[in-house]
Amino acid sequence: MDTYRINEIFYSLQGEGVRAGAPALFVRFSGCNQACTTATVGFDCDTDHTAAKEMTPAEIIAELRSAGPRCEWVVLTGGETALQVDRELIDGLHEAGYRLAIETNGSIELPAGLDWITVSPKMPEDKIQQRTADEVKYVLTAGQPLPTSTVRADHYLISPVFQEGCVDSETLSWCIRLVQDNPPWRLSVQLHRLLGIR
Repeated sequence: MDTYRINEIFYSLQGEGVRAGAPALFVRFSGCNQACTTATVGFDCDTDHTAAKEMTPAEIIAELRSAGPRCEWVVLTGGETALQVDRELIDGLHEAGYRLAIETNGSIELPAGLDWITVSPKMPEDKIQQRTADEVKYVLTAGQPLPTSTVRADHYLISPVFQEGCVDSETLSWCIRLVQDNPPWRLSVQLHRLLGIR
């Protein structure tokens, strides 16, 4: 791919999952193949991934270098990253000295070469194409059952839905109970939303 549709590039902390709290550079891709709403997945998507700027790999690397202090990790996020991420970009970012984490809904199988894969499914299990990951994370609200994951992962996480800047107590209690009743699942709170950081 000659150019990629990029929504934004910024420096922050990893907000959720096993790597929560670690500094990282973020590349947010524009566009998604899912429409997350309360009716379809139990919550409304509140991430802007519609605005886009066409960028070459060299332009992405240049902006990463100016976005913050030298940082080892780049998190590829979206939207749905698998719609655009390819070997050319992966190889270019590796050659620039970065390690790559990616966040995907799992609907498209990812190219090889990524250093950390997070699958956060937003569809029925039989539709998931990315079947291996470092971590799999389900965002749940009160009453939603724990899925039987078809993704093989090192870490299995449940994340309570944040809506309008908070987690309601019923959802939090529900997710805590699911984790307590289903080891080795773990609770993952969206730290960036809790702390109000980007």
